[in-house]
Amino acid sequence: MTSPLAVLVGPPGVGKTSVARILADRTGTTARDTDEDIVRITGRSVVRIFAEQGEPHFRSLEHEVAAAALREHSGVVALGGGAVVHPGTRAALRGLPVVFLDAALGDVRDRLRGNGSRPLLRENFSEQWLELMSVRRPLYLSVARSVVSTHGRTPGQVADAVLAALTGPPVGTAS
Repeated sequence: MTSPLAVLVGPPGVGKTSVARILADRTGTTARDTDEDIVRITGRSVVRIFAEQGEPHFRSLEHEVAAAALREHSGVVALGGGAVVHPGTRAALRGLPVVFLDAALGDVRDRLRGNGSRPLLRENFSEQWLELMSVRRPLYLSVARSVVSTHGRTPGQVADAVLAALTGPPVGTAS
């Protein structure tokens, strides 16, 4: 069994995919994005899967893809924003170098403005994002070894902070 160098979790629009690619480049590994895996495997977009088969079907598929990536990939894994909702995915993350990329609502709203690819954030963006985070933030924190804020940082700066976090003490320990 192989173990990822790093696993990035966080809400939609926080920059997990971009940061994963930069981290992979800087560490001489490869990046794997589970949302991209789903599109490749199914031949359908995440939005289309949600529309045609619903969120429960998508979450089950997302868990299967995430579990495979966590087992098979030795580089950097970027999990879909809702992957931590599935208890099996949270269990698969135990003991792995998981970094929660945290962001403020304004940062994510600016990044996703006009982007229709986030099915849970299509209407009343701010209200839906805050509601989503009230449920997911505790889940992200429960699986994270470290937390890195993306506020006011470029993807390269976030990647630097992730690398520093991976070599520092886990969340909740004294520095």
